Amino acid sequence: MLSTDAFVENTHFRLKTHPADSVGYKSLARATSDLAAMGATPRYFLLTLALPKNLTSDWLDDFLKGMARAARELRISAIGGDTTTAAAVSISITVVGEAARGRAIPRSGARPGDLIYVSGKLGRAQLGLELVLGGEARNPRFRAAVQPHLYPKIQLALGEWLAQNHLTTAMMDISDGLSTDLTRLCAASSGGARVWADKIPCVIIPQAAATKLAKRKLDPLQMALHGGDDYELLFTVSPRDEKKIRQAPHHSHLVAIGEITRNRKLQLVDAGRRLPLKPLGWDPF
Repeated sequence: MLSTDAFVENTHFRLKTHPADSVGYKSLARATSDLAAMGATPRYFLLTLALPKNLTSDWLDDFLKGMARAARELRISAIGGDTTTAAAVSISITVVGEAARGRAIPRSGARPGDLIYVSGKLGRAQLGLELVLGGEARNPRFRAAVQPHLYPKIQLALGEWLAQNHLTTAMMDISDGLSTDLTRLCAASSGGARVWADKIPCVIIPQAAATKLAKRKLDPLQMALHGGDDYELLFTVSPRDEKKIRQAPHHSHLVAIGEITRNRKLQLVDAGRRLPLKPLGWDPF
């Protein structure tokens, strides 16, 4: 199985605000997340890197250290690639993985009545991004808050477990925001969704971060719905298998937030009101 991902300066990160080791770590982690979302095991990766000549010393060293750290955590090895010069940093990574025949999980298998699960709190990456853009990437006071954005943890063990136990009907990662990625899953599965706002595990904004970002007027629910970059898993489960999910790794973090519907509408049920759930997550264009 193959997954490829681009990570581009001024589109996905900024040199002035994002540490080089984070750029290296995150570029490999996000490329690997697509394999986790299929229940596959990553094995190897290829790196194509274009960068300005003035970044070939300290910045490149730190970039490679971050990528090496991610490779160790993900148990994945580099097997090749290419480098060249460019006016801005451009990274392209291809990850090679494997899954047992018939075990890979598509995003197209959800059926009406299936429960919709997410694997952890959503919106944490956006909180980290807001702090990083405010120049707080290296501030020890906000270290825990910026980690999900700078060094996202990929749900490999959970993805593999779900595939091995045939418990999911559809799955993908939340890279562009719950609203956008759920829209894609429903489109692939020819269905719709009803999501309960009070069930969504939203980011908790620490007081120090709330004070720092007071002018941004951040809303945890909106961050969870549209923030993106969380790399949690979004998956669907038949109601008859709901109890079996409790045996999954870190099952206490798994939350049912809604259900697949027969019509193709996406609705957010909030305080008794049924509102259209529009895909307002990340869009590079």
